Amino acid sequence: MTFGTAQTTCVYEVSENSNGQIDLVHSKESGAGHEPTKREQWQRRFDFLLACVGMSVGLGNVWRFPYLCYKNGGGAFLIPYFISVLAAGLPVFLLEVTLGQLTSQGGIAAWNICPLFRGIGVASAVTNFCLDCYYNVILAWAIHYLFSSFSSVLPWTHCRNSWNTERCRDVGADNMTMLSIGTNGTSNQTFLPTDPAAEYWERHVLRISDGIEQMGSVQWELALCLLVAWIVVFLCIYKGIKTSGKIMYVTATTPYVFMFILLGRAVSLEGSSIGLRYYITPDWGKLADMTIWSDAGAQIFFSYSISLGTLAAFGSYNGYHHNSFRDCVAFAIINTFTSLLAGLVIFATLGHMSVVAGISIDKVAESGPGLAFVVYPKALGLLPASPFWAVCFFIMILLLGIDSQFAGVEGLVTSITDFFPRLVLKPRLRMIFVGSICVACYMIGLPMITNGGMYVFQLFNHYAGSLIILLTAFFECIAAGYVYGARKLGRNMKSMHGWGLGHLPVAFWCVITPCFTLIVFIISVAVYEELTYSRSTQTEVYEYPAWAVLVGWMLASCSVFMIPIVMVIQILRTPGSFIQRIKKLCRPQLPEEVLARMENNLNSHEFVQEYTSGNPEDKSPHTLVVNGYAFHSTLPKGEPNSSRH
Repeated sequence: MTFGTAQTTCVYEVSENSNGQIDLVHSKESGAGHEPTKREQWQRRFDFLLACVGMSVGLGNVWRFPYLCYKNGGGAFLIPYFISVLAAGLPVFLLEVTLGQLTSQGGIAAWNICPLFRGIGVASAVTNFCLDCYYNVILAWAIHYLFSSFSSVLPWTHCRNSWNTERCRDVGADNMTMLSIGTNGTSNQTFLPTDPAAEYWERHVLRISDGIEQMGSVQWELALCLLVAWIVVFLCIYKGIKTSGKIMYVTATTPYVFMFILLGRAVSLEGSSIGLRYYITPDWGKLADMTIWSDAGAQIFFSYSISLGTLAAFGSYNGYHHNSFRDCVAFAIINTFTSLLAGLVIFATLGHMSVVAGISIDKVAESGPGLAFVVYPKALGLLPASPFWAVCFFIMILLLGIDSQFAGVEGLVTSITDFFPRLVLKPRLRMIFVGSICVACYMIGLPMITNGGMYVFQLFNHYAGSLIILLTAFFECIAAGYVYGARKLGRNMKSMHGWGLGHLPVAFWCVITPCFTLIVFIISVAVYEELTYSRSTQTEVYEYPAWAVLVGWMLASCSVFMIPIVMVIQILRTPGSFIQRIKKLCRPQLPEEVLARMENNLNSHEFVQEYTSGNPEDKSPHTLVVNGYAFHSTLPKGEPNSSRH
């Protein structure tokens, strides 16, 4: 029986050697007309772990987790958080890495273990592409702030700039009045003042309009910063993992140096204990609120970079016997530690700001860009030698973001090129393809740095990486756990690692994880709120028009709809009756190196599951099913001898 990928079609024959053992022989190959190149592998032991840390430990740990922890009952939030880690985060993370390591294929081709669900890989690639388009915009903002930090006085700490309005007040002022001249005389009008950090962000950096209907023009300063960000991404990945793996040693570890520096300064400040109490004091009553479970589950999926295809791509560069389970557990510990550490840094600093400026933490604690580019810079402006601390903070933001970005693009490139290998037959072709991806993402990101760009950014941020990812993870569990088989995948893991996980793969991939992801998805839908945007310099909340919301849902659904669309295409392109097509598409179609690896395991009884019986004198090739895979065999038809069973 023949198996193939987009690159080749391979035929293997199973025959009996002189020792009475089964041999797997590569008999012929057809397809691309060229010899397959040997796949790159990580060069050092910790390359894979650092790549996963660099990819997943990013801005969400800094500006999302601390706020969610504060919002959902402080220390009480850690209970649903750790449950989410065990029930969904680790199992899906391990599943995707295992598929990549088993098949040596990226996020799309790895699903050749179950071609009927190859759309899962396509859906992941679409989601990854959407995230790549807007994530670098954050880095453009950070680059802008970093350049502005190299000054004796931070520009967002005072109201003496050309972009400041008469409503601007320096930090510490409690109230202000505005004198307005009317036709009937003079009157005092009191209104809500704004602070210089908010005006710097909205009036100078974003130059934000009143809504998505008013897109305006591209901000050339941000366009240049965005270009710099994409050039850095291109230089990091165009040569492949040999270059990016080395860079990860810097970008994945250096942020912790800056975190500890900022933490050491923050905890020494007056009022830091107030902020820390807000952060960790548990409110056990919050556990009865459905929102806390929705937030915990969503945070795990976002921070673990699940259902993007990147984990499978990184796993595909592991050696076949690499202990990926150990790395997955280490990653979970590092990810959680980073989130907790970032929360300590953020809230200790906000506690100091609440004392010095007389602002309640309730009024400044928020998530997203508002925390990184308004609240925290404002807090840094209150410190002695504030430019130094601002430089440290924005370098940390850049390092956290840049490795997440180029890892995401590397995962996307691997997913596509493994499915269409002709794109990278030569190093120059890979460079051109990577450059094309970067240019396309840069062009799509330009509308996000116009006057109305923040509204477009929020649209991508809210819908492209939304709860739809939960559905993709659900289908991953169904395809791997039921169609391919959790027991079979568990045996694959045993052959890779030398030890197995017993019944855990069946328990998690067939029951616990799909049920958990589905429940979190249902809760997320139940508590879903329409997208709005609150500006720091205005009291009104902007509500998106109906057409923009429709565009957002189309953006979200375009990924998950790839699963049924590709499924239908696969069925239509496969010959035979409907039942025959389904059966064939539920069998793995793997590249030759994956099948060759199985040669070392063919003599174990747990791998030989079915053998076609018939006339013992018939020497014609027939089918031997090994661990669920079908092979041509030249063995006599009939019951195999007991030594192989």
